[in-house]
Amino acid sequence: MRGLGWRTYLPRLLRFWRRSLQFRTVAITVMLSSVAVGLIGAYMSISIGDNLLSSRTEQINAEAARANLIAQQLFDDAPTTDETDPVELATLGVSVQNAIASSTTTPGGTGIALNRTPGQQTQQVLQPTSSRNFPDEVVTVEMREQLAESPGEVLLQSVMLPGGEPGLVAGSQLSVPNAGVYELYLVYDLSDAQRTLGFVQQTLLLGGLALIALIGAVTYVVVRLVVGPVRLAAETSQKLAAGQLEVRIPEKGEDVIATLARSFNGMADSLQHQITRLAELSRVQQRFVSDVSHELRTPLTTIRLAGDMLYDQRESFPPATERTAELLHTQVQRFEVLLADLLEISRYDAGAVDLDLEPTNLVRLADDAVDSMRALADERGSDLRVVAPGGYFEAEVEARRVRRILRNLLGNAVEHGEGRPIVVTIDSNATAIGIAVRDYGIGMAAFDVEKVFDRFWRADPSRKRTIGGTGLGLAISLEDATLHEGWLEVWSEPGEGTCFRLTLPRERGVPISSSPVGLPPEEPVDTIEEAHA
Repeated sequence: MRGLGWRTYLPRLLRFWRRSLQFRTVAITVMLSSVAVGLIGAYMSISIGDNLLSSRTEQINAEAARANLIAQQLFDDAPTTDETDPVELATLGVSVQNAIASSTTTPGGTGIALNRTPGQQTQQVLQPTSSRNFPDEVVTVEMREQLAESPGEVLLQSVMLPGGEPGLVAGSQLSVPNAGVYELYLVYDLSDAQRTLGFVQQTLLLGGLALIALIGAVTYVVVRLVVGPVRLAAETSQKLAAGQLEVRIPEKGEDVIATLARSFNGMADSLQHQITRLAELSRVQQRFVSDVSHELRTPLTTIRLAGDMLYDQRESFPPATERTAELLHTQVQRFEVLLADLLEISRYDAGAVDLDLEPTNLVRLADDAVDSMRALADERGSDLRVVAPGGYFEAEVEARRVRRILRNLLGNAVEHGEGRPIVVTIDSNATAIGIAVRDYGIGMAAFDVEKVFDRFWRADPSRKRTIGGTGLGLAISLEDATLHEGWLEVWSEPGEGTCFRLTLPRERGVPISSSPVGLPPEEPVDTIEEAHA
C-alpha cells in the first residue's frame, strides 16, 4: 500500500501543477531564483576562496623570504675559521632556527627544518635540524630538485598535512660557511583560511536559502493577490454557466481588477436579461405549438372522419370529385403525421420525454423496419439489404423510438437513393451497438451536411418530397438518439451517396468508447459494384 501511494504521488503532483496557476508560478519563480542564487553564491565562494589563498600565499612568501634573509645573515656573521667546533656550528643552527621562529608573525606556522643539500664535500657538516612538529613527509623529492634548479628563489608548494588540513611549504637555499649549501623549509597550516572559507560558504548558503524562501513567500503573496480575483471570476463564470444567473463578482476599489469585475458583472447582467427573455420566448413558443397542436386534434379528427367517409365512397363520385376525395384523404394523413411530429418536438423542447427501456434485439428490429419500407423501396427500384456480421445484438433501448429512427433513415435513403441499393449494417463492441444506413444516391455537399438535422430543412428546396414526410424526421431521430445517450452522425459526398450512423450504448449509463461501425462502413465488393452499375 505504501508503494502504491508513492506511485500515485507523481501523477497527483503533475495534475496539481497543470491545474494550479498559483503553484506553478511560485514553483517556477523559486526554481529560477534558486538557479540564480546558486550561480551567484558559487561565483562569490570561488572568488572569496581565490582571494583568501592569494593573500595568504603572498603573506607566506614574504615571510619565507624574510626568514631566509635572517638565517643567511646569521650564518654570514658567524666565525669563518676552519677550526670551527662542530658543537658551535650546531649551536649556530639552533640559534638560526630560534631566530626564524621568533620572527614568524603569520599564524599557522607548524614547523621549521634545515636540511643539507646532498652531494657536497665540505670541511664541516651542519647536522639537519627541525622543530618537533615538522612533518618530514611534506618535503618531496620534486621540491628539492626545483630548489637545486632555482637557488636564489623561494618556492611554494601546496601539501596536505598529517591531520588532513591543507598546508603550504616554503623552501629556499642557505649558504653556510665551511658547511656548504643547506635547504630551509617552513611549513604553514592553512586550516584557519579553510575555516574562514567554510564560514563564508555556510553564510552564503544560509543567506541564499533565506533569500529563496523570502522570494517564494513574496511571490506567493503577490500571485495570491492577482490570482484570487481571477479564481473568483472563474468560479462565478462556472456558476453562471450552471444556470445561477444572479451571481456576481464583488466590486472593490478602482484598480484593474475592479474594472474587470465591473465589466464582468455588466456582461452577466446583459446575459441574464437576454437569457431570461429568450427563455420566456421559448416557453411562449413551446406553449403555442403545444396548444395549437392539441387544439387542432379535435377538428382534424372530425375532418379525417369526414374525409374517410368521402374516400370510401369516391367510386360513386364524378372523376373530379373522386380525385378531390383522394387528395383530401392523402393530405389529411400527412397533416396527422405533421401534427404528431409537432407534438413530439414540443415534448422534447419541454423536457417531458421519458424512456421505457427493455432488452431489445436490434437485428430483428432492423429487419422489421426494413420489411416495413421494402414495398416503398421496390417502387423506387432500391434493393434493401441488412448486413449483420456479428450475429445476435441486444441492447437496453426503447424499441418504438429506435424503430422510428430507422424508418426515418430508411425513408430518407429511399427518397435520395436514386434507385440504387441501400445497405443497413449492424455491428457491436463491448460498450455500444452501431447501425449504419448507407445509400449510393446523389449525396450532399459539406454545407448541407451541417444543416441536415435542422428542423424543416431541405438540401434542395425545389425538390419535392415524393414519399411524404414533414421535415422533422431527422430532427426527431437526433433527439431520440440523444435521449438514449447515443450518437447520430452523417457522412455524405456529392455523387457518392449518404450514410447515417446510429450508435447506442448496450447498457444505460455505460459511456460509449467508440462506434463499432465505420462511417461509412466497409461493404462487400459486389454491393459497391452493383451500386455504381
